[in-house]
Amino acid sequence: MQKSSEKMHYVQHEISATDIKMVIAQTNIPILQAGQVLVKVHSFGINRADTLQRQGKYPPPPGESDILGLEMAGHVVETFSNVTDYRIGQQVFGLVAGGGYAEYVAVDVRHIMPIPAQCDCIQAAGIAEVFLTAYQSLFSIGQLKPKHSVLIHAGASGVGLAAIQLAKLAQCTIATTISNQQKAAACLEVGATYCILYPQEDFVESLKSKHFAADIIIDFVGGDYLNRNLKVLSLDGKIIQLAMLNGRFSDPVDIATLLRKRATIQGSTLRNRSDEYKAELIESFSQNCLPKFDSGQLKANIHKTFCVQQINEAHKLLEQNETIGKLICSW
Repeated sequence: MQKSSEKMHYVQHEISATDIKMVIAQTNIPILQAGQVLVKVHSFGINRADTLQRQGKYPPPPGESDILGLEMAGHVVETFSNVTDYRIGQQVFGLVAGGGYAEYVAVDVRHIMPIPAQCDCIQAAGIAEVFLTAYQSLFSIGQLKPKHSVLIHAGASGVGLAAIQLAKLAQCTIATTISNQQKAAACLEVGATYCILYPQEDFVESLKSKHFAADIIIDFVGGDYLNRNLKVLSLDGKIIQLAMLNGRFSDPVDIATLLRKRATIQGSTLRNRSDEYKAELIESFSQNCLPKFDSGQLKANIHKTFCVQQINEAHKLLEQNETIGKLICSW
């Protein structure tokens, strides 16, 4: 067992709605609790939730670390006495509700997975948050069935590219909205059927011309997209709202279309779910999807990697909305 006085480096942030101010500082290495393992972090993923928390808009759930970071990859350096599933030195990746931007993190053993043989720590650090969010949205909430039609907004985002790959495995027809041709190429490469450049064409008119009706829509945008989503939704279709890039309020909802299509609108997050929920989700994902990273049917989509001293640059790049896939930082 490590001593409570042992120190580690971590990324310390100053809450600011306008500036990006993060520095490398020191704090105590976490002390393990029952059911946890201590992971020495090699790499961690950058997520929009991190930028929001840095701005003071997305505090961690009660009782969780206030250090930024929702996912990491590294190796186990210590296990609590009741943990037998993982050995010291084993490479793992997984979810945390906070604390990922640190050299060490204590994590519920049910929330980590062994790194696939064909992945390194950098790739693995870009899997957990986006693939589990996509898997939850499509299967746990959306009840995706083979040959369904799926519309994924922000298709070149980390979650978008993960969702395209998962829907492709189910032999779905997949439409995406993206901002430029480079992002369209990335979506097509991983399995999208249609890519709609939203600055140039209306996705509603484009999909109607293709006789496309979505059984599931994954939306990060909100705002006026809600009514537009309803227009292209199939009967008994589901809209899964994951973010609100166009603001927290939508246009007045067309209730007539909502009723006529028997539509379901479901908001969803992952960070504040219970430990039990996350454990069940990770177990299901591990059984159904993790082996597919070794077979090549699934892959991590990494846009750019940084050393931890470049963390401010990484956040700035993410906020410019030009990334295709994940940004990863390594110690």
